[in-house]
Amino acid sequence: HAPFRVALHGISVADSLAALDRLFKADVDPARVAAIIVEPVQGEGGFYEAPREFMSALRKICDQHGMLLIADEVQTGFARTGKMFAMDHHEVAPDITTMAKSLAGGFPLSAVTGRAEIMDAPNPGGLGGTYGGSPIGVAAAHAVLDVIEEENLCDRANTLGNRLKQRLQSIRDDTPEIVDIRGPGFMNAVEFNEVKKGLPSAEIANAVRLKALDKGLILLTCGVYGNVIRFLAPITIQDGVLNEALDILESSIREVRAS
Repeated sequence: HAPFRVALHGISVADSLAALDRLFKADVDPARVAAIIVEPVQGEGGFYEAPREFMSALRKICDQHGMLLIADEVQTGFARTGKMFAMDHHEVAPDITTMAKSLAGGFPLSAVTGRAEIMDAPNPGGLGGTYGGSPIGVAAAHAVLDVIEEENLCDRANTLGNRLKQRLQSIRDDTPEIVDIRGPGFMNAVEFNEVKKGLPSAEIANAVRLKALDKGLILLTCGVYGNVIRFLAPITIQDGVLNEALDILESSIREVRAS
């Protein structure tokens, strides 16, 4: 593993690339590395978005050493980030893309796609998986793709994400515990620090989660320090339901701060 670029925690693109270079010098010969796997937006790691310069650098490194660049789009794919795939934001083409989750709207289905010469390399029957090829799942995926196009869900993801981030920003104006609001499309996060020490606060994030749960809103925390609340609601969410959720979120944050 190499550290992911997270400017908020003092890790720059240069730091990440330098760590990767040290890895190749000290731990493994790059000629023996088959691939670099990266999430365009970290999921469990905290919803940090990889900048274009980082993705471009990884593409260059992979081309230089004959590695494959694999984009893990399991969480980011299918309109979630405001484009069909998160890699579309970077104009960098991966060699292989993994996908699942939103692919079939809740039905068990996953997929691996890639350049033809790579995907054609295994012998017939040599590539498979538990969640590959379900006829019902495939039918559901076709329906999902139709809905994404017909209901302009890429645009809707941007609209919903902007509404969420604007609401969080209005709360942040008098809530110094909020140190960051981020995320492309409708894949968003808010990060909390303890004000006096300036350190990540899992306690605040968890208190907000529990307060919201009492009010009927389910939130999830993530991140290395557990101080991030992530938002990954359906892009098809009704406006009234979203408004209700935003009201509960704001009241929960304010009540936790007051206590």
